[in-house]
Amino acid sequence: MTPILRHLFLASLRHSRFATGLSLLAIALGVALGLAVQLIHDAALDEFGRGLRSLAGVADLQLIGAKTGFDDAVYVEVARLPQVADVAPILELEVRLPGRTQTLRVFGVDVLRAYRLHAALQPRAESSDGESSEFAMFAPDALFLTTAARTALGLETGATLRVQSGTVERTLRIAGGVPAAPAGQLFGVMDIAAMQQIFDRIGRISRIDLRMRPGTDPEDMRKVLKTVLPPGVEILTPALVESQAVALSRAYRVNLTMLAAIALVTGAFLVFSSQRLAVARRAQEFAFLRAMGLTRRELMLGILVEGAVLGLGGGVLGIALGHALARLAIGLFGGDLGAGYFEGLAPTLRFEPLGAIAYLSAGVLAGLAGAWGPAREAARLNPASGLRAGADSGVFHVRTRSFPALILAAVALGLCVLPPVGGVPVFGYGAVAAILAAAILVLPGIASLIQWAWPPGQGVTVRLARARLAAAPGQAVVAAAGVVASVALAAAMGIMVTSFRHSVDAWLGIVLPADLYVSASRGANSGYLDEALIARVAQLDGVEALRPVRFDSIRLDATHYPVTLIARPVDGGKILPLVSTEDRERKRPEKVPIWISEAMAAIFSLDVGDELLIPIAGKPVPCRVAGIWRDYARQYGAFVIELDDYRRLTSDFSANDLGIWLRSGAAPETVAAEVRGASGDRAVDIAVPREIRDRSLAIFDRTFLVTYLMEAVAVVIGLFGVSASFAALASARRREFGMLRHLGLTRRDIGRLLAIEGAMTAAVGSLVGFVAGAAVSMVLIEVVNRQSFHWSMDIRIPFAGLATFAGVLIALAALAARLSGRQAMHQSAVLAVREDW
Repeated sequence: MTPILRHLFLASLRHSRFATGLSLLAIALGVALGLAVQLIHDAALDEFGRGLRSLAGVADLQLIGAKTGFDDAVYVEVARLPQVADVAPILELEVRLPGRTQTLRVFGVDVLRAYRLHAALQPRAESSDGESSEFAMFAPDALFLTTAARTALGLETGATLRVQSGTVERTLRIAGGVPAAPAGQLFGVMDIAAMQQIFDRIGRISRIDLRMRPGTDPEDMRKVLKTVLPPGVEILTPALVESQAVALSRAYRVNLTMLAAIALVTGAFLVFSSQRLAVARRAQEFAFLRAMGLTRRELMLGILVEGAVLGLGGGVLGIALGHALARLAIGLFGGDLGAGYFEGLAPTLRFEPLGAIAYLSAGVLAGLAGAWGPAREAARLNPASGLRAGADSGVFHVRTRSFPALILAAVALGLCVLPPVGGVPVFGYGAVAAILAAAILVLPGIASLIQWAWPPGQGVTVRLARARLAAAPGQAVVAAAGVVASVALAAAMGIMVTSFRHSVDAWLGIVLPADLYVSASRGANSGYLDEALIARVAQLDGVEALRPVRFDSIRLDATHYPVTLIARPVDGGKILPLVSTEDRERKRPEKVPIWISEAMAAIFSLDVGDELLIPIAGKPVPCRVAGIWRDYARQYGAFVIELDDYRRLTSDFSANDLGIWLRSGAAPETVAAEVRGASGDRAVDIAVPREIRDRSLAIFDRTFLVTYLMEAVAVVIGLFGVSASFAALASARRREFGMLRHLGLTRRDIGRLLAIEGAMTAAVGSLVGFVAGAAVSMVLIEVVNRQSFHWSMDIRIPFAGLATFAGVLIALAALAARLSGRQAMHQSAVLAVREDW
C-alpha cells in the first residue's frame, strides 16, 4: 500500500472520532481485563510457589501424611536407609491465636538439622537487646517469627503471644527471627520437640523431607520407601506438591480469563459495527477509488489496516489500563481476587513482556476480525453502482443464515459432551462461542419479524421505526451485535450465579440443622474439643442433643490433592444432601460405608457401590461408597464417615466442631454463655446457623464480585456499540432524514425516531441475547462448572432481575441512539437532500 493510500485510509479514523474512540476503548477494556487477571494470578502464583519452594529447601522428596500427622517413628526408619543423605522431620500447624482474627502457620523443625535442608526455616535466636542467644532456640516456649509475621502481629523480640492448643491457651515468647525466610512470608518456627509438647502432638509429625545420596535412582528410592511407610503417607516431589496446590485456583483463573475474552470479543463486534457502517458511509468514496485504479485487494487491505490500527491502539491502551487495574484489584481484593485461594499473600506486580505482547496481539486480532467482514463487503462493491447516490443502502439488507446457525447449534451440542483438557473445560468454552455466533446469524431474521410482532395502530414515528427495522435488518446486525454478546453473557452469568447461590443456600439449610455450632479453631487445626469437654457440654441444662464433627485431610494417592475426611453422625446418610444413594440390596456390611462428595466422585471416577481402601489412622480400611452428596465447600473432594465407625478405627474421641440442639424454651445466648464457661472464654467460636449462613453467602458474593464487574464492563461495551452504530447510521441516513423533514417531521420527531429505533434494536438484541444466554447458562452449569469444580446445582432463573436489566438496557440504548444522532438532526433539510437533485 502506497503512503498516500495509507494516509487516506487512516485519516478516516480521525474523521470518525466518536466511533473510533469507542472502538479503541472497547478493545482496551477487553485487553485490560484479561491482562489484569493474568498479572494478578501470575504474581500470586509466583509468590505462592516461591514460598513453597523455599519451605521445601533442597529436599528431593517429601513424605506427607494426613493433616493430623503420623507416627514420628517413621522418621527413624527413613533416616536409617542407606540411600538417604539428609533427612528432617517437620510438624506443621495452623495455630489459632485467641483474641485475634488471624491465625499463624507454625513449623516445628529440628533446629540442629534445619540448615542442611531448610535454610528458610532456620531460626536465629536473639535476646531482647538484639544479641544472639543460641541456647534460646531450645527453650520450650520459644517462637521465632518471620519479619512479615512480626509486622502483621505487631510483636518484637521478647514479647509474648497467646496460642491455643485444644481449648487451652498457652503463652509463647518471641525469641528471635527467621532471617532466611522469603520476604512477605508469614509464619513462625519452633523446635519440633517443644512444639509437640505445647500443642499436644507427642509422637506426631506432618512430613519428612529428605535428600538422596548422589547416584540414587528416584524410582528405586520410592520402592524402598514404600516398604517402611504406613498407609496414607505418600511420596511426593516438591514440584508436585506445588503443582497440586496451584491447580486448585486454575479453574477460577481460567473462568475469569474467559470472561475477559468475551469482553474482547464484544469489542471486536463493536469494530465490526463501526467498520461496516463506515463502508456504507464511504461507499461512493470507495467506488471512486476503484474507478481511479485501486484494486479490490488494495481496498480490502486498507480497511484491514484500519481495523489493525484500532486493535493496536486499543491494545496499547489496554496494557497500560491492565496494569493499573491489577494494582487496584490487589489493593481491594488481594492476590486471589476474593476467591480465597491465596488469602494473605501480598504479591508484587511486575511487567511481563510476553503477556503484554500476547494481549497486544489479541487486541490487533480483535480489530482485524471486526474489520474482515466489512473489508470483504467493500471489495465486492461495483464501482459504477457505487458512484450513484444511495449506494450505501445495501449494508442494511442481509439474509438470515438459518442453516449455518443450526450447524453451529449442533456443534455446540457436540462440544458439550467432550471431556475437559487438563482439567480445563476447553470444549465447553468452545460451545459458548458457537452459541454466540449462532445468535448473531439469526439476528437479522428476528429483526425482520418485528413488522408482524409489533402491535398495529401506533404513531407515525413508531411505524417508521418498525418499518425501517423490518426492511433493513442489517441495521440490527451492526447495532445490536455487541448487545447480543454482552446481554448473553449477563443473562448466562445471572442465571448461573442465581442458581448457584440458591443451591448453596439450600445446601447450608441441610448441613446446618442444629441450633448452635461450636468450633474449637475455625480456619486452624491447633484447637480441638476433647472428650471431657464434650461430656460437660452434654450435661448442660439447655442441651437436648449433640453432634460432634471431626475433620482430617488425607491423601488417597500421590497424584491428587488431599481429600477431606468428615466424621459425624449421618444416620445412614439420611441427613446428607444426597444426589445418589445405593440400593439396600447391594449393601455389604463387611465394608465401612462412606458418602463421597460429587467432586470426589468425579476426580477419582467413583460411583455408588464402588469399593476402595482408605488410609485411616495408618491402616488401610476397606470402604464402600454408600452415596454421593453435594458439597460446595471443598472442590478437591471430601467423604463422610459415621462418627462411631471413625472412633472405632482411630480411638479418637475429640472433635473440631459441635452441633447443639437446645431443649424447648432454652435461650441460645444462655447456652452459649454456659459453653464458654465450660471451655474457656476465648477457646471456642459459637454461632447460630443464620450467622454461618450469612457469613458463607457473604464469601460467595465476594468471590463473584469480580465476575459481576467484568460482566458490567461487557454490557457497557455493548452500549458503546449501540451509540457508535447509531452515530454512524444517523450520518449515513442524512438524506433520509432530509426527506422526512420535507414531509413534515420536526427535529424532535427525528430524535424520537432514533430513540425508538435504538430501543427496538436493543429489544431485539436483548431478546436474542437472553435466549442465547439461557443456552450459555446451561453450558456453564452443566459443562463448565461440572468440569471445573465438579458441582451440580438446581436451576433458578431470576426473571425479575433479567426483566429489570432488559428495561434499563433498552432505555439506555434509546438514550444513546438519541444523543448519537444529534448532529444529523441539526443538519439543514435542504442540504441533506441536495445530492438527489
